[in-house]
Amino acid sequence: MLKKSANTKHIFSLHFAVKKAVLFVFCFFAFAITVCAQQTDELKVKLTDRAKKIINTLQLSDTAVYNNAVNVLVNQYVKLNMVHAGFKVAVAIIKEKNTDKETTEKLVTEETVKKTTVLKKIHTSFLNELSAKLSAEQIEKIKDGMTYNVFPITYAAYQKMILSLTDSQKLKIYDWLKEARELAMDEGSADDKHKMFGKYKGKINNYLSAQGYDVKKEGEEWAKREAAAKQAQQTQN
Repeated sequence: MLKKSANTKHIFSLHFAVKKAVLFVFCFFAFAITVCAQQTDELKVKLTDRAKKIINTLQLSDTAVYNNAVNVLVNQYVKLNMVHAGFKVAVAIIKEKNTDKETTEKLVTEETVKKTTVLKKIHTSFLNELSAKLSAEQIEKIKDGMTYNVFPITYAAYQKMILSLTDSQKLKIYDWLKEARELAMDEGSADDKHKMFGKYKGKINNYLSAQGYDVKKEGEEWAKREAAAKQAQQTQN
């Protein structure tokens, strides 16, 4: 009888422990889901605020068109975040599983190609959605907004820095910066967007050097002109 009671007590304790463990797991996942939901909501709010700041520059009077543009831009940001986050996870797994450098590089390259292919698809889809409601000029403003206006600012800077640029040289610089903007739009962070422009500015500087310009000297002379202009303005005021 005592033995039976002991077994019953043991079974009861085991049953209670299992229920406690199940409850713990359930609570853990419920908590995790809640945290993820909160993070997702916070991200959505952040992306919506960013999108609205860009779309506001279009000064759209039609509320439906405005809301559609905001939603399209927010969805694009969400897609970009998913692609880049997925790529980082894939690369991390590859590096964890493979110690061979050649194999790792090969697999990372394959993942990079996949990422680039997906980015091109959603890039095209994004622009198609925008063009259904907005003009080409308005879409240009959105592109600049997504890339912190680096394209027009940098293009203007090159023209101020080198006053003797020919029309063909200006066009070359313009086309490269425009190409940089298209790629920068699909990057996942502000830092990566600026890096993309940096890559193309390096290409432009090499081109200008080949054209006979001393880019460093031109930059120094431009800085002197800007300082002199600022000094003259302060003197007038």
